[in-house]
Parts: sequence; structure tokens; C-alpha cells
Amino acid sequence: MNRTFKNGKIEPEIDHLDFRYEFARKAIHLSSLLIPLIYWHIGRKQALLILAPVTAGFFLVDVSKHFVPFLSTWYHSTFGTMLRHHELSRERLHLNGATWITLAAFALIAFFPKTIAVAAFAMVSVSDTVAALVGKRFGRHRFGQKSFEGSLAFFASALPVVLFIPGMIFPAAIVIAIAGTITEALVLKIGAFRIDDNFSVPLAGAVTGLLCYTWFFPEALKALAH
Repeated sequence: MNRTFKNGKIEPEIDHLDFRYEFARKAIHLSSLLIPLIYWHIGRKQALLILAPVTAGFFLVDVSKHFVPFLSTWYHSTFGTMLRHHELSRERLHLNGATWITLAAFALIAFFPKTIAVAAFAMVSVSDTVAALVGKRFGRHRFGQKSFEGSLAFFASALPVVLFIPGMIFPAAIVIAIAGTITEALVLKIGAFRIDDNFSVPLAGAVTGLLCYTWFFPEALKALAH
């Protein structure tokens, strides 16, 4: 049974991606850790100048494959085994995980303090990978597409990852990890357009983390790396 929340929709659709392809997909996903690692050592303007053409390139290819037949054929024949059910659709426009992750990185770097942006992005890189593999292999208690085992693995890995970021305080880390866990457990849509958790999870973590600092620890917020 689907539940709709104004602009968002939770969609209970079971993921049938084979474990070996899930592993390959997440190995690629884990490589996105390079983004926060590099960003930590450079300035915001530099990071955005590097990321802007990369993000635009992914987005243009992702959109073009729905309108250019030969590009669509190449895309699906090359990456089809690692795509989820909704990403295989040729009827509706859906962005793939790589495009969403670059969009998330751009938004985080543009609008959030560096400490929070790096923490939120590292969380989705590591914990989404852990949750997917644990849920795929050991998930027995399911709700919609997700499993309680996968969600527990997400939180258990997210908290130490976020706390590892220099300057992060424990209460904010807890808030970011919880927000990420809850958001990762949902499948959100706006109409027929699906919002990927590679985007929703880090943004939810960053927003709640920033609010936590702003409301309860304003002095600590001033000390964060920007």
C-alpha cells in the first residue's frame, strides 16, 4: 500500500538487483568518498569549479539517454546489470545514482559549512553502501524496499563516520545519523519522479545537522570549518 505526503510518496517496491551487481554498484558508490576527501583540503570556490562541469556532464548524459536512441542502447547495454528497476525505465525520465550523488555534492558544498557537508556526504558514501549490502545479504524483516537489518547497519556505520569528521560534536552527529537512517529507509517521489537516496540522505543529514548547531550550539557552529 502506497502512502503519499503532499509532494512526497513512499513506494513499496522490492529491489531485485543481484547481490554481485549490488556489490559492484556499491564499490563504485564508495569511490565517491574522494569528493569529501578532496574538498576537505581545498576551498569552496575551487571545489565548485571542479564539480560544476562533472555534475553538468553526468546530468546531460542522463537526460539525453531518454531522447537519443543510440545513447540509450549503449547506456542500458553497458550499465543495465547494475541499474535498479526504476532506472531501467525507458518510458519515464529517471536520473541514475551517479548523477544524484554529484548533485548532492554540489548542493552540500554550495550551501553548508564544510564540516557538515563532508560529514553528510561521507555518511551517504559509506553507510548507504553498508546498509545496501547488509540488507541484501541478511535482510529478513522487510518494510517496503528496505529491511530493519539494513537500516540498523546504516545507523551503526553512520554515527562513527560522522563523528570522525574534525569539529563534529556528538549531539549533532546523532541527529545527522538518525536523519540519514530515516531518510534512507523511505522511497520518495514527486509525482512519478523518484528522488534518489543519494541526494535525499545527505541533504536531510546536512539540514538537520545545521539546525542542531544553529538552535542549540551556535558558538560551536562558528568554530566549524567553512
